[in-house]
Amino acid sequence: MPSMLAAALSRFRPWLAFAGLLIAALAPAARAEWREVSSDHFVIYANQDEDDLRRFADRLERFHGAMALRYPSQAFKPSPSNRVMIFVVSNTQEVRKLGAFKGGSVAGFYRPQAGAAVAVVPKLTHTSWRSDLSSETVLYHEYAHHFMHGLSARAFPRWFVEGFAEFFAGVRFEKDGSVGLGLPALHRSAELAYLQPMEMEYLLEYDGGASAKVSRGSFYGQSWLLFHYLMFEPSRADQLTTYQAELAKGTPAVPAARLAFGDLQRLANDLERYQGRRMLAYMKYPGSLIQTGSIAVRTLRPGEAEMMPVRMVSRLGVTTEEALKLLPEAQQVAARHPGDPAVLAALAEAEYDAGNDDAAMAAADRALALNPKEIDAHIQKGHAMFHKAQADSLATAETWRAVRSQYVRANQVENDHPIPLVQFYAAYRAAGEAPPQNAIDGLEWAMV
Repeated sequence: MPSMLAAALSRFRPWLAFAGLLIAALAPAARAEWREVSSDHFVIYANQDEDDLRRFADRLERFHGAMALRYPSQAFKPSPSNRVMIFVVSNTQEVRKLGAFKGGSVAGFYRPQAGAAVAVVPKLTHTSWRSDLSSETVLYHEYAHHFMHGLSARAFPRWFVEGFAEFFAGVRFEKDGSVGLGLPALHRSAELAYLQPMEMEYLLEYDGGASAKVSRGSFYGQSWLLFHYLMFEPSRADQLTTYQAELAKGTPAVPAARLAFGDLQRLANDLERYQGRRMLAYMKYPGSLIQTGSIAVRTLRPGEAEMMPVRMVSRLGVTTEEALKLLPEAQQVAARHPGDPAVLAALAEAEYDAGNDDAAMAAADRALALNPKEIDAHIQKGHAMFHKAQADSLATAETWRAVRSQYVRANQVENDHPIPLVQFYAAYRAAGEAPPQNAIDGLEWAMV
Protein backbone atom coordinates (compact mmCIF):
# COMPACT_ATOMS: atom_id res chain seq x y z
CA MET A 1 0.00 0.00 0.00
CA PRO A 2 1.43 3.44 -0.85
CA SER A 3 2.61 5.65 1.97
CA MET A 4 -0.19 7.79 3.39
CA LEU A 5 2.04 9.91 5.65
CA ALA A 6 0.27 10.29 8.96
CA ALA A 7 -3.07 9.22 7.55
CA ALA A 8 -4.96 6.40 9.17
CA LEU A 9 -6.91 3.93 7.11
CA SER A 10 -10.56 3.68 7.99
CA ARG A 11 -13.33 1.39 6.75
CA PHE A 12 -16.82 2.02 5.54
CA ARG A 13 -19.61 -0.44 4.74
CA PRO A 14 -21.54 -0.97 2.54
CA TRP A 15 -20.38 1.24 -0.33
CA LEU A 16 -22.53 0.24 -3.27
CA ALA A 17 -25.97 0.28 -1.71
CA PHE A 18 -27.89 2.32 -4.23
CA ALA A 19 -31.52 3.07 -3.50
CA GLY A 20 -32.00 6.18 -5.61
CA LEU A 21 -30.66 9.71 -5.48
CA LEU A 22 -32.16 12.16 -2.99
CA ILE A 23 -31.13 15.77 -3.51
CA ALA A 24 -31.33 17.89 -0.37
CA ALA A 25 -30.82 21.50 -1.41
CA LEU A 26 -30.18 24.33 1.01
CA ALA A 27 -33.19 26.53 1.61
CA PRO A 28 -32.67 29.83 -0.21
CA ALA A 29 -31.75 32.82 1.89
CA ALA A 30 -34.59 35.22 2.57
CA ARG A 31 -32.57 38.16 1.21
CA ALA A 32 -29.70 36.95 -0.93
CA GLU A 33 -26.87 39.34 -1.81
CA TRP A 34 -23.73 38.82 -3.84
CA ARG A 35 -20.83 38.09 -1.55
CA GLU A 36 -17.12 37.53 -1.88
CA VAL A 37 -15.58 34.87 0.34
CA SER A 38 -11.81 35.06 0.53
CA SER A 39 -9.53 32.37 1.97
CA ASP A 40 -5.94 31.23 1.44
CA HIS A 41 -6.63 29.13 -1.67
CA PHE A 42 -10.06 30.26 -2.89
CA VAL A 43 -12.12 33.33 -3.69
CA ILE A 44 -15.83 32.58 -4.01
CA TYR A 45 -18.59 34.71 -5.50
CA ALA A 46 -22.15 33.72 -4.69
CA ASN A 47 -25.50 35.19 -3.71
CA GLN A 48 -26.09 32.86 -0.79
CA ASP A 49 -26.28 33.16 2.97
CA GLU A 50 -23.05 34.34 4.64
CA ASP A 51 -22.95 31.55 7.23
CA ASP A 52 -23.41 28.90 4.54
CA LEU A 53 -20.62 30.43 2.47
CA ARG A 54 -18.27 30.67 5.42
CA ARG A 55 -18.84 26.99 6.28
CA PHE A 56 -18.35 26.11 2.62
CA ALA A 57 -15.03 27.98 2.44
CA ASP A 58 -13.90 26.26 5.62
CA ARG A 59 -14.67 22.85 4.13
CA LEU A 60 -12.78 23.76 0.95
CA GLU A 61 -9.73 24.80 2.95
CA ARG A 62 -9.89 21.64 5.05
CA PHE A 63 -10.17 19.66 1.82
CA HIS A 64 -7.07 21.38 0.45
CA GLY A 65 -5.27 20.89 3.76
CA ALA A 66 -5.91 17.14 3.73
CA MET A 67 -4.71 16.83 0.14
CA ALA A 68 -1.60 18.84 1.02
CA LEU A 69 -0.82 16.30 3.74
CA ARG A 70 -0.94 13.60 1.08
CA TYR A 71 1.17 15.70 -1.31
CA PRO A 72 3.34 18.06 0.80
CA SER A 73 4.73 19.89 -2.25
CA GLN A 74 1.38 21.71 -2.44
CA ALA A 75 1.46 22.93 1.17
CA PHE A 76 1.97 26.61 0.37
CA LYS A 77 -0.15 29.75 0.23
CA PRO A 78 -0.58 31.14 -3.31
CA SER A 79 -0.63 34.82 -4.15
CA PRO A 80 -4.14 36.34 -4.35
CA SER A 81 -4.60 36.01 -8.13
CA ASN A 82 -3.34 32.42 -8.13
CA ARG A 83 -6.23 31.27 -5.99
CA VAL A 84 -9.10 29.44 -7.64
CA MET A 85 -11.98 31.80 -8.38
CA ILE A 86 -15.33 30.07 -7.90
CA PHE A 87 -18.53 31.42 -9.41
CA VAL A 88 -21.67 29.95 -7.86
CA VAL A 89 -24.66 30.29 -10.19
CA SER A 90 -28.31 29.47 -9.71
CA ASN A 91 -28.52 26.03 -11.38
CA THR A 92 -26.91 23.56 -13.78
CA GLN A 93 -28.58 25.26 -16.75
CA GLU A 94 -26.63 28.42 -15.92
CA VAL A 95 -23.46 26.34 -15.56
CA ARG A 96 -23.90 24.95 -19.07
CA LYS A 97 -24.74 28.38 -20.47
CA LEU A 98 -21.62 29.98 -19.02
CA GLY A 99 -19.47 27.10 -20.19
CA ALA A 100 -21.07 27.10 -23.66
CA PHE A 101 -21.97 23.43 -23.31
CA LYS A 102 -24.70 22.62 -25.81
CA GLY A 103 -25.97 19.46 -24.14
CA GLY A 104 -25.10 16.61 -21.87
CA SER A 105 -25.16 16.55 -18.10
CA VAL A 106 -22.39 18.99 -17.17
CA ALA A 107 -22.89 19.91 -13.50
CA GLY A 108 -19.82 22.11 -13.10
CA PHE A 109 -16.52 22.84 -14.75
CA TYR A 110 -13.01 24.14 -14.14
CA ARG A 111 -10.75 26.05 -16.51
CA PRO A 112 -7.05 26.33 -15.69
CA GLN A 113 -5.72 29.72 -16.75
CA ALA A 114 -2.59 31.56 -15.72
CA GLY A 115 -3.58 33.88 -12.91
CA ALA A 116 -7.26 33.23 -13.57
CA ALA A 117 -8.17 29.64 -12.72
CA VAL A 118 -11.96 29.51 -12.63
CA ALA A 119 -14.54 26.98 -11.47
CA VAL A 120 -18.29 27.29 -12.03
CA VAL A 121 -20.78 25.29 -9.97
CA PRO A 122 -24.52 25.49 -9.29
CA LYS A 123 -26.06 26.77 -6.06
CA LEU A 124 -24.24 25.18 -3.15
CA THR A 125 -25.78 22.21 -1.43
CA HIS A 126 -24.11 20.77 1.64
CA THR A 127 -22.46 17.39 1.43
CA SER A 128 -20.65 15.20 3.89
CA TRP A 129 -20.05 12.39 1.44
CA ARG A 130 -23.38 11.34 0.01
CA SER A 131 -24.73 9.34 -2.90
CA ASP A 132 -25.88 12.32 -4.98
CA LEU A 133 -23.70 14.44 -7.22
CA SER A 134 -24.03 17.62 -5.16
CA SER A 135 -22.56 20.96 -6.21
CA GLU A 136 -19.90 20.56 -3.52
CA THR A 137 -18.90 17.15 -4.85
CA VAL A 138 -18.58 18.69 -8.31
CA LEU A 139 -16.34 21.43 -6.91
CA TYR A 140 -14.14 18.99 -4.99
CA HIS A 141 -13.71 17.08 -8.26
CA GLU A 142 -12.81 20.27 -10.13
CA TYR A 143 -10.44 21.50 -7.43
CA ALA A 144 -8.69 18.13 -7.45
CA HIS A 145 -7.94 18.82 -11.13
CA HIS A 146 -6.44 22.18 -10.14
CA PHE A 147 -4.42 20.57 -7.36
CA MET A 148 -3.11 17.90 -9.74
CA HIS A 149 -1.99 20.55 -12.25
CA GLY A 150 0.16 21.98 -9.46
CA LEU A 151 1.84 18.64 -8.84
CA SER A 152 3.17 18.12 -12.36
CA ALA A 153 3.27 19.89 -15.72
CA ARG A 154 3.14 16.53 -17.52
CA ALA A 155 0.10 15.33 -19.43
CA PHE A 156 -1.59 12.17 -18.15
CA PRO A 157 -4.09 9.79 -19.79
CA ARG A 158 -7.66 10.85 -19.28
CA TRP A 159 -8.58 7.90 -17.06
CA PHE A 160 -5.79 8.91 -14.65
CA VAL A 161 -6.82 12.58 -14.63
CA GLU A 162 -10.49 11.81 -13.98
CA GLY A 163 -9.74 8.91 -11.64
CA PHE A 164 -7.57 11.21 -9.52
CA ALA A 165 -10.31 13.85 -9.36
CA GLU A 166 -13.05 11.34 -8.57
CA PHE A 167 -10.89 9.68 -5.92
CA PHE A 168 -10.22 12.89 -4.00
CA ALA A 169 -13.77 14.19 -4.50
CA GLY A 170 -14.85 11.38 -2.16
CA VAL A 171 -14.44 13.51 0.96
CA ARG A 172 -16.06 13.37 4.39
CA PHE A 173 -15.76 16.03 7.11
CA GLU A 174 -15.94 14.82 10.68
CA LYS A 175 -17.14 16.88 13.66
CA ASP A 176 -13.72 16.52 15.29
CA GLY A 177 -12.12 18.34 12.34
CA SER A 178 -10.68 15.26 10.67
CA VAL A 179 -11.11 14.77 6.92
CA GLY A 180 -11.58 11.52 5.03
CA LEU A 181 -10.35 11.29 1.44
CA GLY A 182 -10.85 8.57 -1.13
CA LEU A 183 -14.26 7.46 0.09
CA PRO A 184 -16.35 5.41 -2.37
CA ALA A 185 -17.83 7.48 -5.20
CA LEU A 186 -21.46 6.65 -4.44
CA HIS A 187 -22.62 9.05 -7.16
CA ARG A 188 -21.00 6.63 -9.64
CA SER A 189 -22.82 3.62 -8.24
CA ALA A 190 -25.52 3.55 -10.91
CA GLU A 191 -23.18 3.68 -13.88
CA LEU A 192 -20.94 0.99 -12.40
CA ALA A 193 -23.92 -1.20 -11.65
CA TYR A 194 -25.92 -0.76 -14.84
CA LEU A 195 -23.76 0.53 -17.71
CA GLN A 196 -21.62 -1.60 -19.96
CA PRO A 197 -18.01 -1.32 -18.81
CA MET A 198 -15.26 -0.34 -21.22
CA GLU A 199 -12.64 -2.90 -22.09
CA MET A 200 -9.53 -2.30 -20.00
CA GLU A 201 -7.23 -1.44 -22.91
CA TYR A 202 -9.73 1.02 -24.32
CA LEU A 203 -10.32 2.62 -20.90
CA LEU A 204 -6.58 3.20 -20.57
CA GLU A 205 -6.24 4.91 -23.95
CA TYR A 206 -9.63 6.65 -24.12
CA ASP A 207 -9.33 10.40 -24.70
CA GLY A 208 -12.99 11.31 -25.13
CA GLY A 209 -12.29 13.14 -28.36
CA ALA A 210 -13.76 12.83 -31.83
CA SER A 211 -11.77 9.64 -32.39
CA ALA A 212 -13.50 7.86 -29.51
CA LYS A 213 -15.18 4.68 -30.74
CA VAL A 214 -17.97 4.63 -28.16
CA SER A 215 -19.64 6.98 -25.71
CA ARG A 216 -17.97 7.34 -22.36
CA GLY A 217 -20.54 5.07 -20.67
CA SER A 218 -19.10 4.07 -17.31
CA PHE A 219 -15.81 5.87 -17.95
CA TYR A 220 -15.87 8.06 -14.83
CA GLY A 221 -16.94 5.24 -12.56
CA GLN A 222 -14.33 2.83 -13.96
CA SER A 223 -11.61 5.48 -13.79
CA TRP A 224 -12.42 6.10 -10.14
CA LEU A 225 -12.54 2.38 -9.37
CA LEU A 226 -9.20 1.67 -11.05
CA PHE A 227 -7.48 4.59 -9.32
CA HIS A 228 -8.92 3.57 -5.94
CA TYR A 229 -7.87 -0.04 -6.47
CA LEU A 230 -4.30 0.87 -7.38
CA MET A 231 -4.05 3.24 -4.42
CA PHE A 232 -5.12 0.67 -1.84
CA GLU A 233 -4.53 -2.86 -3.12
CA PRO A 234 -1.43 -4.22 -1.27
CA SER A 235 -0.55 -6.66 -4.06
CA ARG A 236 -0.20 -3.72 -6.45
CA ALA A 237 1.79 -1.41 -4.18
CA ASP A 238 3.87 1.16 -6.09
CA GLN A 239 2.39 0.20 -9.48
CA LEU A 240 0.91 3.68 -9.91
CA THR A 241 4.37 5.14 -9.27
CA THR A 242 5.88 2.82 -11.88
CA TYR A 243 3.12 3.75 -14.32
CA GLN A 244 3.77 7.47 -13.88
CA ALA A 245 7.50 6.93 -14.32
CA GLU A 246 6.89 5.12 -17.61
CA LEU A 247 4.63 7.92 -18.83
CA ALA A 248 7.34 10.44 -17.92
CA LYS A 249 9.74 8.55 -20.19
CA GLY A 250 7.31 9.00 -23.07
CA THR A 251 5.92 5.46 -23.04
CA PRO A 252 2.39 5.43 -24.55
CA ALA A 253 -0.53 4.84 -22.20
CA VAL A 254 -1.27 1.16 -22.89
CA PRO A 255 2.36 -0.07 -23.06
CA ALA A 256 3.08 1.90 -19.86
CA ALA A 257 0.11 0.17 -18.21
CA ARG A 258 1.34 -3.29 -19.26
CA LEU A 259 4.82 -2.55 -17.88
CA ALA A 260 3.39 -1.29 -14.59
CA PHE A 261 0.25 -3.40 -14.06
CA GLY A 262 1.07 -6.60 -15.94
CA ASP A 263 -1.59 -8.54 -17.81
CA LEU A 264 -4.50 -6.19 -18.53
CA GLN A 265 -7.17 -8.90 -18.62
CA ARG A 266 -6.11 -10.02 -15.17
CA LEU A 267 -6.28 -6.38 -14.06
CA ALA A 268 -9.85 -6.18 -15.40
CA ASN A 269 -10.83 -9.37 -13.57
CA ASP A 270 -9.24 -8.17 -10.34
CA LEU A 271 -11.04 -4.84 -10.68
CA GLU A 272 -14.40 -6.57 -11.10
CA ARG A 273 -13.82 -8.52 -7.89
CA TYR A 274 -12.74 -5.31 -6.13
CA GLN A 275 -15.99 -3.63 -7.15
CA GLY A 276 -17.92 -6.38 -5.36
CA ARG A 277 -16.24 -5.87 -1.99
CA ARG A 278 -18.45 -4.81 0.88
CA MET A 279 -15.70 -2.71 2.46
CA LEU A 280 -13.25 -0.29 0.88
CA ALA A 281 -10.46 1.64 2.54
CA TYR A 282 -10.07 5.40 2.64
CA MET A 283 -7.58 7.86 4.08
CA LYS A 284 -8.37 9.78 7.25
CA TYR A 285 -6.36 12.84 8.29
CA PRO A 286 -6.69 14.25 11.83
CA GLY A 287 -7.91 17.82 12.13
CA SER A 288 -4.93 18.76 14.31
CA LEU A 289 -2.68 18.44 11.24
CA ILE A 290 -4.87 20.46 8.87
CA GLN A 291 -4.21 24.20 8.53
CA THR A 292 -7.02 26.34 7.10
CA GLY A 293 -6.08 30.00 7.64
CA SER A 294 -8.54 32.87 7.99
CA ILE A 295 -11.75 33.39 6.02
CA ALA A 296 -13.10 36.85 5.16
CA VAL A 297 -16.60 37.54 3.85
CA ARG A 298 -17.83 40.82 2.43
CA THR A 299 -20.98 41.90 0.63
CA LEU A 300 -20.21 43.24 -2.82
CA ARG A 301 -20.78 46.92 -3.48
CA PRO A 302 -23.87 47.64 -5.62
CA GLY A 303 -21.80 48.25 -8.75
CA GLU A 304 -19.77 45.07 -8.26
CA ALA A 305 -22.97 43.07 -7.84
CA GLU A 306 -24.48 44.55 -11.00
CA MET A 307 -21.30 43.81 -12.95
CA MET A 308 -21.08 40.16 -11.83
CA PRO A 309 -22.85 38.68 -14.91
CA VAL A 310 -20.44 40.57 -17.18
CA ARG A 311 -17.44 39.68 -15.09
CA MET A 312 -18.25 35.97 -15.09
CA VAL A 313 -18.63 35.80 -18.86
CA SER A 314 -15.51 37.89 -19.49
CA ARG A 315 -13.39 35.86 -17.09
CA LEU A 316 -14.38 32.62 -18.76
CA GLY A 317 -13.38 33.94 -22.19
CA VAL A 318 -15.35 35.35 -25.10
CA THR A 319 -15.07 35.62 -28.85
CA THR A 320 -15.01 39.11 -30.39
CA GLU A 321 -18.65 38.65 -31.44
CA GLU A 322 -19.67 37.67 -27.92
CA ALA A 323 -17.65 40.55 -26.47
CA LEU A 324 -19.43 43.07 -28.69
CA LYS A 325 -22.79 41.81 -27.45
CA LEU A 326 -21.64 41.98 -23.82
CA LEU A 327 -20.05 45.43 -23.99
CA PRO A 328 -23.22 47.59 -23.82
CA GLU A 329 -24.19 45.99 -20.50
CA ALA A 330 -20.73 46.64 -19.08
CA GLN A 331 -20.86 50.27 -20.25
CA GLN A 332 -24.30 50.81 -18.72
CA VAL A 333 -23.25 49.40 -15.35
CA ALA A 334 -20.09 51.51 -15.36
CA ALA A 335 -22.11 54.62 -16.21
CA ARG A 336 -24.25 54.01 -13.11
CA HIS A 337 -21.20 53.39 -10.89
CA PRO A 338 -18.37 55.63 -12.16
CA GLY A 339 -16.64 55.71 -8.78
CA ASP A 340 -16.12 51.98 -8.32
CA PRO A 341 -12.62 50.84 -9.37
CA ALA A 342 -13.62 47.18 -9.65
CA VAL A 343 -16.49 48.09 -11.99
CA LEU A 344 -14.13 50.18 -14.15
CA ALA A 345 -11.58 47.34 -14.24
CA ALA A 346 -14.33 45.00 -15.47
CA LEU A 347 -15.29 47.62 -18.08
CA ALA A 348 -11.66 47.76 -19.20
CA GLU A 349 -11.71 43.99 -19.73
CA ALA A 350 -14.96 44.18 -21.68
CA GLU A 351 -13.61 46.99 -23.88
CA TYR A 352 -10.38 45.09 -24.52
CA ASP A 353 -12.27 41.91 -25.40
CA ALA A 354 -14.33 43.93 -27.91
CA GLY A 355 -11.17 45.23 -29.57
CA ASN A 356 -11.37 48.78 -28.19
CA ASP A 357 -7.81 49.26 -26.94
CA ASP A 358 -8.00 53.02 -26.29
CA ALA A 359 -11.30 52.68 -24.40
CA ALA A 360 -9.85 49.82 -22.38
CA MET A 361 -6.82 51.90 -21.39
CA ALA A 362 -9.03 54.85 -20.47
CA ALA A 363 -11.27 52.70 -18.26
CA ALA A 364 -8.22 51.13 -16.62
CA ASP A 365 -6.70 54.56 -15.95
CA ARG A 366 -9.94 55.71 -14.30
CA ALA A 367 -9.90 52.60 -12.11
CA LEU A 368 -6.24 53.11 -11.16
CA ALA A 369 -6.86 56.76 -10.30
CA LEU A 370 -9.36 55.51 -7.72
CA ASN A 371 -7.27 52.54 -6.57
CA PRO A 372 -3.63 52.33 -7.76
CA LYS A 373 -3.50 48.68 -6.64
CA GLU A 374 -6.47 47.47 -8.70
CA ILE A 375 -4.59 44.54 -10.22
CA ASP A 376 -7.20 43.68 -12.86
CA ALA A 377 -7.03 47.24 -14.19
CA HIS A 378 -3.24 47.00 -14.44
CA ILE A 379 -3.53 43.71 -16.34
CA GLN A 380 -6.17 44.98 -18.79
CA LYS A 381 -4.23 48.17 -19.46
CA GLY A 382 -1.15 46.07 -20.21
CA HIS A 383 -3.11 43.83 -22.57
CA ALA A 384 -4.52 46.82 -24.47
CA MET A 385 -1.10 48.47 -24.76
CA PHE A 386 0.45 45.20 -25.95
CA HIS A 387 -2.27 44.64 -28.54
CA LYS A 388 -2.07 48.21 -29.83
CA ALA A 389 1.72 47.99 -30.18
CA GLN A 390 1.44 44.68 -32.04
CA ALA A 391 -1.06 46.18 -34.46
CA ASP A 392 1.21 49.15 -35.19
CA SER A 393 3.78 48.28 -37.86
CA LEU A 394 5.66 51.47 -36.89
CA ALA A 395 5.79 50.69 -33.16
CA THR A 396 9.11 51.91 -31.77
CA ALA A 397 11.39 50.49 -29.10
CA GLU A 398 10.06 53.22 -26.83
CA THR A 399 6.50 51.95 -27.38
CA TRP A 400 7.50 48.46 -26.31
CA ARG A 401 9.39 49.83 -23.29
CA ALA A 402 6.13 51.49 -22.22
CA VAL A 403 4.31 48.16 -22.55
CA ARG A 404 6.91 46.41 -20.40
CA SER A 405 6.79 49.22 -17.87
CA GLN A 406 3.06 48.68 -17.46
CA TYR A 407 3.63 45.00 -16.66
CA VAL A 408 6.38 46.00 -14.23
CA ARG A 409 3.84 48.20 -12.42
CA ALA A 410 1.43 45.25 -12.28
CA ASN A 411 4.22 43.04 -10.93
CA GLN A 412 4.90 45.57 -8.19
CA VAL A 413 1.28 45.29 -7.06
CA GLU A 414 1.39 41.48 -6.99
CA ASN A 415 4.82 39.90 -7.41
CA ASP A 416 3.66 36.35 -8.06
CA HIS A 417 0.86 37.11 -10.52
CA PRO A 418 1.90 35.03 -13.57
CA ILE A 419 0.38 37.21 -16.30
CA PRO A 420 2.74 40.24 -15.90
CA LEU A 421 5.70 37.85 -15.79
CA VAL A 422 4.62 36.09 -18.98
CA GLN A 423 3.72 39.28 -20.81
CA PHE A 424 6.93 41.06 -19.78
CA TYR A 425 8.86 38.28 -21.52
CA ALA A 426 6.47 38.20 -24.49
CA ALA A 427 6.85 41.95 -25.05
CA TYR A 428 10.56 41.51 -25.73
CA ARG A 429 9.85 38.77 -28.25
CA ALA A 430 7.08 40.77 -29.93
CA ALA A 431 9.47 43.72 -30.28
CA GLY A 432 12.09 41.49 -31.89
CA GLU A 433 14.45 41.86 -28.94
CA ALA A 434 16.28 39.13 -27.04
CA PRO A 435 14.71 38.78 -23.57
CA PRO A 436 17.19 39.52 -20.76
CA GLN A 437 17.83 37.07 -17.95
CA ASN A 438 15.32 38.67 -15.57
CA ALA A 439 12.56 38.20 -18.17
CA ILE A 440 13.55 34.55 -18.63
CA ASP A 441 13.63 34.04 -14.87
CA GLY A 442 10.19 35.62 -14.58
CA LEU A 443 8.77 33.33 -17.26
CA GLU A 444 10.15 30.28 -15.45
CA TRP A 445 8.65 31.46 -12.17
CA ALA A 446 5.30 32.05 -13.86
CA MET A 447 5.39 28.40 -14.98
CA VAL A 448 5.95 27.31 -11.37
